[in-house]
Amino acid sequence: MSIGHYLEHNGLWQLTRARTRGFLREPEAIFWVFVFPILLALALGIAFRVQKPQPLPVGIAPGAHGDAIARTLSAAPDLRVVSLPSAAEAEMALRTGKIVALIDSEDGETTASRAARTVSDGDAVPSLRVVYDPTRQENRLAQALVVDALQRGAGRVDPVHIEAVTRTQRGARYIDFLLPGIIGMNLLGTGMWGIGFPIATARQQKLLKRYMATPMRRSDYLLSFLFARIVWLLLEVAALYVFGWLVFGIKLTGSWAAYVVVVLLGALSFSSLGLLVVSRARTIEAVSGLMNVVMLPMWLLSGTFFSSARFPQVVQPLVQALPLTAVNSSLRALTNEAAGFAAVTPSLLLLAGWGLVSFVVALRIFRWE
Repeated sequence: MSIGHYLEHNGLWQLTRARTRGFLREPEAIFWVFVFPILLALALGIAFRVQKPQPLPVGIAPGAHGDAIARTLSAAPDLRVVSLPSAAEAEMALRTGKIVALIDSEDGETTASRAARTVSDGDAVPSLRVVYDPTRQENRLAQALVVDALQRGAGRVDPVHIEAVTRTQRGARYIDFLLPGIIGMNLLGTGMWGIGFPIATARQQKLLKRYMATPMRRSDYLLSFLFARIVWLLLEVAALYVFGWLVFGIKLTGSWAAYVVVVLLGALSFSSLGLLVVSRARTIEAVSGLMNVVMLPMWLLSGTFFSSARFPQVVQPLVQALPLTAVNSSLRALTNEAAGFAAVTPSLLLLAGWGLVSFVVALRIFRWE
C-alpha cells in the first residue's frame, strides 16, 4: 500500500487536512494570528525604543529661592526647571505627573526673606525639601539628580573620580524582552481560541451529534485540531521572528533546536488546554467565559509585557507553574541569553505535563452533544 493510498483512507490525516484548510476561510482568524501581533510589536517597539533620555521636569514652588535654585538646576543637563506661581498649582503639577519632583522651602519662608542666603551667593545653605513619589523610578532618579545638582552648586567636590561609560546592547532593550512575550501570548491565544470556538460552534449547530454516528474516533477528532495548529504555528512564529529581525535587529543567540521544541510544546500545551475547556461547554458564550477565566491569569502573571518577578514572592510558585510563564521565560533565555537545552529543560517538562494531562482529561470528559 502506497503512502498516498494510506493517507487517503486515514481518518486522522483527512481531519487534519480539513482543519488546516478551514483556517484559510476565516480572514478574521488570519488577522489575529499574523497581523495583530506584528502591529502590537511594532507599536510597542517604537513607543519604547532606545532613544536619548529627555530631561526630567522638576518644579520650583513659590518661596523656594526660585531664581537661585533655577539657575543652579538649569546647569544640570538631565533636568528641566518648571517655575510654578502658586502652591496649589505646584501640588497639582506633582499629582498629575507634569513634574516628577517639587522643590520648596522646608519652613515656608519666602524667597525675598532669604535672598541673602542663596546657593549662588555661597552663604548659609538654605533649608529645602524635595517632594516626590518614591514608588516611581523616574521620580527617584529626579530626586537624586536634584540633590546632586544643588550640592554641587553649593560647592561639593567629589573625593573620588569615577568615569562614566555608556553602552547600549542588543538584548537589553524593551523590544528584546517584549517580542518573546508576544510570541508566547500569541501561542496561547490562537491555541485556545482556535480550537475552542470551532468545537463549540460545531456542538451548538448539532454537528458533533452527527459525527457521533460516524466511524470517526474521538481521539482522531481532537488530535486533528492539535496537528492542524502545528502547521500554522510554524508560519505564525516565523512571521513574528522575521519581523523582529528585520525591523528591530533581534537575533536568536541560543539553540535553534531548543527554540523549536519550546514553541511546539507550548502550542500543543495551550491547544490541549483549549480542548479541555471546550470539552463540555454547550454554547459560544460559555466557551468565551471559560477561556477568559483560564487565559486572564496567564496574561497578567506570566510576564508578557513586564517581568513576572515584580509580583510578590508569595505568589511566585503559582506564577512559575503557569505554562505561559514557562514559554515566555524559555524564549527570552534562548533569544537573549544564549541558552541551550539544559537551561530550558525544566520548562519543557512543565509544558509536556500540562499538555499531556490536559489532553488525557479532555479525551475522557469530551462529549459530542
